[in-house]
Amino acid sequence: MDLQSLAIILQGALSPNPSERKAAEDSLNQYQYAPQHLVRLLQIIVEGNCDMAVRQVASISFKNFIAKNWAPHDPGEQSKILPDDKEVVRQNILNFIAQVPPLLRAQLGECLKTIIHADYPEQWPTLLHWVKHNLQDQQVYGALFVLRILSRKYEFKSDEERIPVHHIVEETFPHLLNIFNRLVQIVNPSIEVADLIKLICKIFWSSIYLEVPKQLFDPNVFNAWMILFLNILERPVPVEGQPADPELRKSWGWWKVKKWTVHILNRLYTRFGDVKLQNPDNKAFAQMFQKNYAGKILECHLNLLNVIRTGGYLPDRVINLILQYLSNSIPKSNMYSQLQPKLDVVLFEIIFPLMCFSDNDQRLWDEDPHEYVRKGYDIIEDLYSPRTAAMDFVSELVRKRGKDNLQKFLLFIVEVFKRYDEAAAEYKPYRQKDGALLAIGALCDKLKQTEPYKSELEHMLVQHVFPEFSSPVGHLRAKAAWVAGQYAHINFSDPNNFRRALHSVVAGMRDLELPVRVDSVFALRSFVEACNDLGEIRPILPQLLDEFFKLMNEVENEDLVFTLETIVDKFGEEMAPYALGLCQNLAAAFWKCMNTAEADEEGDDPGALAAVGCLRAISTILESVSRLPHLFVHIEPTLLPIMCRMLTTDGQEVFEEVLEIVSYMTFFSPTISLEMWSLWPLMMEALADWAIDFFPNILVPLDNYISRSTAHFLTCKDPDYQQSLWNMISSVMGDKNLEDSDIEPAPKLIQVVFQNCRGQVDHWVEPYLRITVERLRRAEKPYLKCLLIEVVADALYYNASLTLNILQKLNVATEVFNLWFQMLLQTKKSGARANFKREHDKKVCCLGLTSLLPLPADQLPGEALERVFKSTLDLLVAYKDQLAEAAKEEEEEGEDDDDMGNSQTDDEDDDANSDKDMGVDEDGDEAESDKLQKLAARARAFRPTESDDEDSDDDFSDDEELQSPIDDVDPFVFFVDTIKALQASDPLRFQNLTQTLDFRYQALANGVAQHAEQRRIEIEKEKVAKATEAAVAAS
Repeated sequence: MDLQSLAIILQGALSPNPSERKAAEDSLNQYQYAPQHLVRLLQIIVEGNCDMAVRQVASISFKNFIAKNWAPHDPGEQSKILPDDKEVVRQNILNFIAQVPPLLRAQLGECLKTIIHADYPEQWPTLLHWVKHNLQDQQVYGALFVLRILSRKYEFKSDEERIPVHHIVEETFPHLLNIFNRLVQIVNPSIEVADLIKLICKIFWSSIYLEVPKQLFDPNVFNAWMILFLNILERPVPVEGQPADPELRKSWGWWKVKKWTVHILNRLYTRFGDVKLQNPDNKAFAQMFQKNYAGKILECHLNLLNVIRTGGYLPDRVINLILQYLSNSIPKSNMYSQLQPKLDVVLFEIIFPLMCFSDNDQRLWDEDPHEYVRKGYDIIEDLYSPRTAAMDFVSELVRKRGKDNLQKFLLFIVEVFKRYDEAAAEYKPYRQKDGALLAIGALCDKLKQTEPYKSELEHMLVQHVFPEFSSPVGHLRAKAAWVAGQYAHINFSDPNNFRRALHSVVAGMRDLELPVRVDSVFALRSFVEACNDLGEIRPILPQLLDEFFKLMNEVENEDLVFTLETIVDKFGEEMAPYALGLCQNLAAAFWKCMNTAEADEEGDDPGALAAVGCLRAISTILESVSRLPHLFVHIEPTLLPIMCRMLTTDGQEVFEEVLEIVSYMTFFSPTISLEMWSLWPLMMEALADWAIDFFPNILVPLDNYISRSTAHFLTCKDPDYQQSLWNMISSVMGDKNLEDSDIEPAPKLIQVVFQNCRGQVDHWVEPYLRITVERLRRAEKPYLKCLLIEVVADALYYNASLTLNILQKLNVATEVFNLWFQMLLQTKKSGARANFKREHDKKVCCLGLTSLLPLPADQLPGEALERVFKSTLDLLVAYKDQLAEAAKEEEEEGEDDDDMGNSQTDDEDDDANSDKDMGVDEDGDEAESDKLQKLAARARAFRPTESDDEDSDDDFSDDEELQSPIDDVDPFVFFVDTIKALQASDPLRFQNLTQTLDFRYQALANGVAQHAEQRRIEIEKEKVAKATEAAVAAS
C-alpha cells in the first residue's frame, strides 16, 4: 500500500461515522503484516506536511504494533516483522525523535523503549555510538532522550545483567558532564535548558540507582558532578515563566530539575553514603560522601525549607524528599549535631505547620470530599505527601533522640491545646488543634510505652480529644475519631470513657460530612478489636451494619471492608441472622467496584482493591457461620454469579479470593449443588489456559467436589468429570516446561481420587500410574518425588493386587520399589528423615506397604515380603514418635498460649503446618473446630514447599490437609489386622516371615501390636464420646 492510500485509511480511523471508522480499522489490521507497512507508518509520523491528527493516529498504530510484535513473546515464535523493516526503523527513528512534536515524541519514545529492551546490545550494537556522536553534535536533545531510555533499561538490573551499564557510563558520562557544565553556566537560561538538565539528571539517576558505577569512584570525577548538583540545589528557580496554576507549577521544568536533583542526592546519601550499610569495597566512597558532601547538602536543604517558613513556594514532592533527608540525618551524630542548632525552627515553624489543616485541605474538603477521602487513605499519596514526611520526621526524632526532644515537643503541643481551650469560639485556632491531634496520634506508639505520658493518656483523650467529637468544625470531628482509634487499645481506668469514645465514633458514622463518616468507620475497627464486652456493640449491631453499607455505597475503599471483617470476626456465629444480608450487600458492592475498576483505564482506581476486600469479607462471613450449613444454601444464589464470572479471565485480579469462596461453599454446604458443579469446567479451563500459578488454590475445591460429592463425580457423564480430571492431570504432569513445584497439586489430586473412590475407578489406575512413573523419572525435587511415590502407595491401598500387576506390566515395579525403599532410608546430616516428613506422608506409605503384605507368594516373593514388612515397621515407629512429639508440642503450646491461631511454627520443612495448630474451640466442639481449621489450613498445607535444604533438621507434622476416608483408618490397627489375616490364611508364609526377623524387628513388631491394641481402646472411647456429644446436641 502506498503512502497516500495509508494516509486516507488513517484519516478514516478518525471519522465520527462508526462504520467508516470500523472499515478503516479493518483495513489497518489487514495490511499490518505487509512488508514495509511499519516503515510507511513511520514516514507518515515524521512527514511535517501531513495532517497532525493523521500523524497522531499513525504514531499510536505504530506504537501498538511494535509493542505487540517487535519481540515475539514465545521463545520459538517467528517475528512477524521482516528483518529489513526492523533495520530501516532502527536507522530512522533516532534521527526523527528530536524533530517531531512532543505529542508524537512520547509515542516514539515508547517504541524506542520496546526496541532497545529487545535489541540492545546484540541486534543494535551501533546505538551507543550514535548516542555518543550526537552528544558532541547538534542533536544533543535527541541523544539525551535516547540515552535516558537506554539507561532506564538497566535501572533495576544487578550483577551480570548490569554489565552493559559500565560501558554506557564510560562512553557517555564525560560528554554528559561537559554538556551539564555548559548548561549550568548559561545566564538567564530558557525552559529548554531545564529540559536538557532534567534528562541528564534522569540518566544519572538510572545509572546510580542500584550501584555507583566504578567511574564515579574517582574523587575528581565525582566531585565534578557534585559541584553541578549542589549548584542546581542552591540556585533559586527562575521567577520568570513560572505558571500561576499550582498543578502546572509543580510540573514546570525548573521545579522538575530541582526535584530530580534532590532525589539524586537523597539516593546517594541513603544508599551509598551510610558507612554502616556499605560492604568493604564501597566503605571508602561512603566515608568520602559523609565527609565532603552530606553536611553541605543538609545545609542547602535547610535553606530551601526556609522558603516555606517565609510563605514562599516549594513543590510538595521536593518538601517530602528534603524531610526524608532530614529524617535520615537524625541517627547520625555528626549530622544531628549540625541540625540541632536549627532544630526548634525546623520543628515548630516548618514541620508543625505542615501537619496542620491547610487551605488546600479545606478547599478539597468543601469541593470534592470523595477526593479528600481518597487522598487521605492512598498509600501512593503518602509517599509524596509533605504531611506524611513531617509525621515521619517527628516519629524518628522522638524514637532516636527522644531524650532531647519528646518533652519539648509535647510541651509545645500542650501549649497549642491550651491556646485553643482559652480562645473564644470565633478565634479558636482550629487548624493548629488539628495538627496537634495529628501529632498525638502519630506518636501513639511512643506515648503508650513511655512514662509519665503513658499514665496521662486517658486524661488527655477526655480533656482534648473527646470534646472535638461535637466540634462545629468537620475536620476536627474527623481527627478526633482518628485519634480515638489510635488509642482504643489503652487500658481505660474508667470503662465509661471507653464507652463514650465508642458511642461517639458510632455516632460519627452518621455525620453529615463524608470524611467524618469514613474516619469514624476506620476508628470503629480499633474499638471492636479492643472491646472485651461485646454487649457494648451488640444492641447497635443492626444499625451499625446499616450505616456501614450506606457508606460503602458512597466510597470504594478496602479499609472500609477491613472494619466489617473485624466485626464479623469478633461476633462469629452471632452474625448468622445478618449473614445473607451482608453477603448480598457485599456482592452488590463488589459488582459496583468491579464496574468502576473496569471503567478506570489507568488501573489505579481504589475500586479494584475494594473489590478484593469485598470478597475477603465474604470469606470471613462464610467462615464465621461455617457450623450452620443450612445458611450456605440461602447464600449460594447471591455468590454464584460472582463465582461464575470471576473464574474466567475477567477475574484474574481476584482469582485467589474467588477460589477461597468456592472452597468454603463446596466444603460447608450440606450438599454440592449442580449449580456449584457448573464451576468445575471453568476452573479446568482456567488451569489449562492461564491459571497454573493458582493450581494449589484450585486443588482445594476440586478435592471438595471429589470427596464430598463422590457419587456425582463418578456417575455424571455430561460433563464427564473423571475424563476432565484425567485430561488436566495428564496435561500438567506431561508438560516438560513446568517446574516440579508447579505440578505438586496433580499427584495430590490422584491420591484424592484413589482414596475416595475405592473399588470404583479400576480403569483409571493404570493410566494414572503410568503418568506418575513417567513424571517420577524426571522429578528433581525430593518433595515431588515423595508425592509421586505416595500415588503408588495410595494405589496399593486402593487395590494392591491390581496395582502390582500394572507396575509389573509396565516393567517398572523393581524400579519404583527400589527408589521407594531408598528414599525411606535417606537421612539428612542431622540423622532425621530426608523424605516423607509429614505425618500424612508416613501414614499413606504405611497403608500402601501394609496392603502388599497379604498378597500371595507368586505376586510378592518371601524376600520382598520381609523387606516390605521391615520397612513398614520402621515407618510405623517413626509415625508413632512424630504423633507423640506433636501431641507434646500441642500440650506445651496450650500452656504457653491460649490463642490457637498463633501456634504456627516457623518451619521450613515440606508443608510443615504442625498438628499443634489443631485445637479445641471455646465450646469444646473439637470435631467442628477441626473441620473448620482443616479447610482454613488447606491453602497453607497445599503450598509448594521451598525446603530441600539438606541441613534443615526440623521434621514437624502438618495439619492433615486432606479430609478423606483414610482419616478414620488407624495404620497400627490396619497393620496388625492385616498380619493376623495373613497368619490365618497362610500360616506357613507367616511363620517363615517371623522366623527370619532379628531381635530388633521382633521387638518392634511386639511394640506395634501392643500400641495397636491401645489404639483400639482409644478409638472406641472416641466413638462413645462423639455419640454422647451428638445425643446431647440433638436434645
